[in-house]
Amino acid sequence: MSAERLLELASVSKTYPGVKALDRVSLHVERGEVLALIGENGAGKSTLMKILGGVVEPSGGAIRIDGAEHAALSVAGAMAAGIAFVHQELNLFDNLDVAANVMIGREPVFGGPLKLVDRKALEARVTPLLQRLGVDFEARTPIANLSLAQRQLVEIAKALSLDARIVIMDEPTSSLTASETARLLKVIAELKAAGVAVIFISHRLNEVEQCADRVVVLRDGAVVGGLSRHEIGHEAMIRLMIGRDLRALYIPPQRPVGEAVLEIAGFRTSAHPSHALDLALHAGEILGMAGLVGAGRTELACALFGVDTPAGGEVRLAGRPVTIRTPRDAIDHGIFLIPEDRKRSGLVLEFSVNENISLANLMAFASGALIGSGAERRNAEERKAALDIRTASIDTLVGTLSGGNQQKVVLAKWLSMTPKVVIFDEPTRGIDVGSKSEIYKLMRGLADDGVAVLMISSDMEEVIGVSDRIVVMREGRIGGFLERTAFSEESVMRLAVGQRDMQEAENVAC
Repeated sequence: MSAERLLELASVSKTYPGVKALDRVSLHVERGEVLALIGENGAGKSTLMKILGGVVEPSGGAIRIDGAEHAALSVAGAMAAGIAFVHQELNLFDNLDVAANVMIGREPVFGGPLKLVDRKALEARVTPLLQRLGVDFEARTPIANLSLAQRQLVEIAKALSLDARIVIMDEPTSSLTASETARLLKVIAELKAAGVAVIFISHRLNEVEQCADRVVVLRDGAVVGGLSRHEIGHEAMIRLMIGRDLRALYIPPQRPVGEAVLEIAGFRTSAHPSHALDLALHAGEILGMAGLVGAGRTELACALFGVDTPAGGEVRLAGRPVTIRTPRDAIDHGIFLIPEDRKRSGLVLEFSVNENISLANLMAFASGALIGSGAERRNAEERKAALDIRTASIDTLVGTLSGGNQQKVVLAKWLSMTPKVVIFDEPTRGIDVGSKSEIYKLMRGLADDGVAVLMISSDMEEVIGVSDRIVVMREGRIGGFLERTAFSEESVMRLAVGQRDMQEAENVAC
């Protein structure tokens, strides 16, 4: 083994009853190296990281850190070895502030037998980490007041606070703006320069191209290839991940659009009450909604679904005015929302796949006051097969599924009913390339069946590749519309930023 190898996995395997999650995986990472680990959902990345974190014990193989061999690691052992994680799924306490979350369990204290947290020392330790990340909130800001993107930055600060020798970042930019992502990539470069090894897991392949020294690709629990720095490229990574051409990812429309299904006139959200919105969504179309972070896209989706109360305006469904005060009102009218944060807002993680699929439509399976388990299970099995939800059983807890399969369960819940309008808010956030393709096919299938689809996305390639028409929001207003023949990154960005300098816009998320 090279003297520079900080971490090495040798033929690591993990077998669950009936499933081989990892099959003799071997890889290494050197001091001061950024190793990108990529692969579709279900490829084994999460299992491998849980083994490194001491959460899961491998069935075979060895882990070597600084040449010392371990059959398995405990959580404490992984931390003692200098391994820190930036988790995609946030592990934060809403009732605490930023500083308390960053230093949870490691707070500086003072006093006698009754120890008290030294708040001044606590904030003094955390503030430089926040400054390093260039955040726009303070150490004493309550976590409950932060956006999803800001919470992600807190997770990153928590990992940096450990002074780790190996930092594992699992989809660290999935909720970040372009400027926040750029800052994180600079932090990765700083860690690399300091001799820290970084394992970078991301579905955003352009970021992998920017920061990785090497790429290792997992597929079906095994290493299927690797790329050195000069070999790393978008197409090369996708070929190894899914074995098909990038052009196969997007599906063109199969039928012309129909009449307007959902119309809003003078519609105002509580987030931007002074801006009236006018919009028509047609049967059979995928209307992509682009815009900078904070443009008001999610706020519009939440108001249309009854999560937030609108500040005024009219909603018409098939030409008739409707009133939507609650999500139940929206559901009864056939308006469904796939939320940005599926774990917090779209699923009950402690429930099974079967229970999640039927949850919004229980009365359809009820006989009197009792739920008929036979009909409920038949429906879940049908949806599992139709959407190719990859799980051994519909009784599997949905919290144990990969991100792509969790998203399919959210979709299955709504497709058990009769959708007229489906709003997708960041439908492929944190989802691998292969599962993205499946989600796109499903969206196109809905549109071809006459459903009106509104897709909110911060992924420019996704908006341009999937949409039949694009609407761009800017600061709570509608900045403009684009027909397919006018699609380009520049045209979308110009509408998103208005008169602002385009150079500035390149540093901001769309």
